Amino acid sequence: MTEQKTLPERHAEEIFKGKIELDVRDSVPDWGPYKPPQAPRDAPNVLFVLYDDTGLAAWSPYGGAINMPAAQKLADNGLMYTQWHTTALCAPTRSTCLTGRNHHVNGFAEIVEASNGFPGYHARIPDQCATISHILQDAGWSTFWIGKNHNVPEQDNAPGGYRGTWPLQKGFDRFYGFLGGETNQWYPDLVEDNHSIDQPYLPEEGYHLSKDLADQAIRMIRDQKASNPSKPWYMWFCPGANHAPHQAPQEYIDKYKGKFDDGYEAYREWVLERMIEKGVFPEGTQLTPFNPMPEDQANPLDVVLPWDSLSADQKKLFSRMAEVWAGFSEYTDAQIGRIFDYLEESGQFDNTLILYAADNGTSGEGSPNGSVNENKFFNGFPDDLQENLTMIDKLGGPDAYNHMPTGW
Repeated sequence: MTEQKTLPERHAEEIFKGKIELDVRDSVPDWGPYKPPQAPRDAPNVLFVLYDDTGLAAWSPYGGAINMPAAQKLADNGLMYTQWHTTALCAPTRSTCLTGRNHHVNGFAEIVEASNGFPGYHARIPDQCATISHILQDAGWSTFWIGKNHNVPEQDNAPGGYRGTWPLQKGFDRFYGFLGGETNQWYPDLVEDNHSIDQPYLPEEGYHLSKDLADQAIRMIRDQKASNPSKPWYMWFCPGANHAPHQAPQEYIDKYKGKFDDGYEAYREWVLERMIEKGVFPEGTQLTPFNPMPEDQANPLDVVLPWDSLSADQKKLFSRMAEVWAGFSEYTDAQIGRIFDYLEESGQFDNTLILYAADNGTSGEGSPNGSVNENKFFNGFPDDLQENLTMIDKLGGPDAYNHMPTGW
């Protein structure tokens, strides 16, 4: 005797409630089973902006040195939170944001590049962990994913790869961005929906990924509203910033010239005082040691070099790397500000719930000396100071793939 299994509700047999007669004039159609889900009237849109590799001490709303007008606008007119519990890694945190479940339950105990065949480490969100996009899609929202993914296993990230882990199969109507953990901001590896595409134009013509992502976000919302103006939408907007490579237009990098010349030790003393004044940290908060591990136990790639021990050339290079990182962050915030402007102009801003956050703290993958080519770090090749100094004026541009030192 075989066990009888009940089909899930969405696959259950359709029940026709109309009437079929010999004469069509006496027949009554039933469109009930085919009506699309409809959200409650005046249901809000949701825009969730998730930056990459950025800590609280970076941005101006929390006391940091990086000017963030769009984020500041939300802070001035909304709520600021200081208890953002992350997993300290990118893909695991993003999986929890998508499902509301523990990252081990999601299969993301590690980043996708370290996935393996053990429970909790397979990097595939199981069907029992519904994504917010699935839930809202079934409730009548349009769902859009813009920007970084990093929740598709490496073996699936290919033209012939399995599509079951891609955004469109996880409850999103549209996707535009990149599937990996990082990409070149001037020449990105782009995917639209379920296929790879070429970037629409070149850096010489004004291209930058952050700008492109904002353009695509506005286009998707505008297209949806043109055909179904009463339907709400959910957008998961994940820029490449501030993950390496740190790349931005020169005019934004130049805004921060000289602002980090005192070094990372002086910066954190300065910013701690400002964060205490803003109530981010309580009175009496003390800075932790830069290098808490004993020398015989510390990973050499995680060590922070004391600023006073650096040569003049090192200080010059390290400061410039921080300037590039800051410019990258502000430029991306300016693109997000364009989305805010569109929402205001189209009358959607006041009925849109906006969350603005970052997935985890700043990355230490730049090694103690920083890098003009982050791929050296991943392949175990140390950076050479003199070689890096020859690239100082190219940092942030199309010819560099730079990351900043662990001290920042």
